[in-house]
Amino acid sequence: MDFTFTEEQQAAAEAARGVFAGVAPDAVPSPALTPGAVADTYDQALWATLADADLLSLLLDARYGGAGLDAIALCLVLRESARVLARVPLLESSAAAAAVQAYGCEEAKADLLARAGRGEMVLTVAAHGRTGHDPAEQAVTARQDGGTWVLDGVQTAVPWAHDADVTLVPAHTGTGRTVLALVPRGHEGTVLAEQFSTSGERLGELRLESARLAARDVIDADGAWEWLRDLLATGTCALALGLGERVLRMTGEYTGKREQFGFPIATFQAVAVQAADRYIDLRAMEATLWQAAWRISSGAPGPLPAAGDVAVAKIWAAEGVRRVVQTAQHLHGGFGADVDYPLHRYHAWAKHLELSLGPASAHEETLGDLLATHPLA
Repeated sequence: MDFTFTEEQQAAAEAARGVFAGVAPDAVPSPALTPGAVADTYDQALWATLADADLLSLLLDARYGGAGLDAIALCLVLRESARVLARVPLLESSAAAAAVQAYGCEEAKADLLARAGRGEMVLTVAAHGRTGHDPAEQAVTARQDGGTWVLDGVQTAVPWAHDADVTLVPAHTGTGRTVLALVPRGHEGTVLAEQFSTSGERLGELRLESARLAARDVIDADGAWEWLRDLLATGTCALALGLGERVLRMTGEYTGKREQFGFPIATFQAVAVQAADRYIDLRAMEATLWQAAWRISSGAPGPLPAAGDVAVAKIWAAEGVRRVVQTAQHLHGGFGADVDYPLHRYHAWAKHLELSLGPASAHEETLGDLLATHPLA
């Protein structure tokens, strides 16, 4: 197993570090200080900078102005973005554009991809279903009526829904297949209600009431939703890893300076053991992340489908990021809850990521089903 990154992947990560070096986590709006949404929209100045650095088109082919890179490169950039709590729809827009490129019709590609890569258009994905616990594709029905598709149902907690120009909505048909609908913001037959994440960002509850879409706006290729779902999950694991790494570094810096009984508390065995446990969590999160990203990028066969590697990455990310921030809060003492210190922001974002990934027990069940279906030799 070789997780050495290519020169192109390393260049993408280096470009991301340069862009995100100018983002101060202390300046990120705090949900503890702001009632309702922390801001009306995403960080548009940062979004423009990412576009100028060609980081919004990483996964797009050259004909759409992209670099033609893979999920690993995207995860490297997402990891950097989470370290500074970058308030941009980088994961959702990049993943949605990649799905349109891989499975969409030529008309949809020509209309969306180049503009998305330049940052002129924002895409997002409704991936949480009606409640956040049921499969997203089961929350909306899709039926054909002549030359159009008719969609009915509800998708909750849609990230950046109030800012996105197009939302990709998974829906199930009467024959049990899953399609992906490209729903423009404000489209007839849609209602968007306001929701809030633990990080204070605006989410959207998207209701579709006999919303009609042309055939060109519905992707009905087999495997499109499953591929997009796995890419979103893996990208979320990358965000959890980057956030956790930054939090552990903050904790190390704090415990190295904070003294008790004349010694830095980092020298106390109880503190060192807790920090070491969290370091192990992060290394496990990292190894399972790159395994999942590699399976998605390469399409390489394995003893289990790629969904198995994604499930393992989600198990470690969901539990690992929670353990890291909880230990950080504990080792910071009361200082960790100080709203003048950025740790409480990281805690709020970590909870959002944990909820987005879902409970580890559910992913363990998925992994068990895969093992039952594909017994290892």
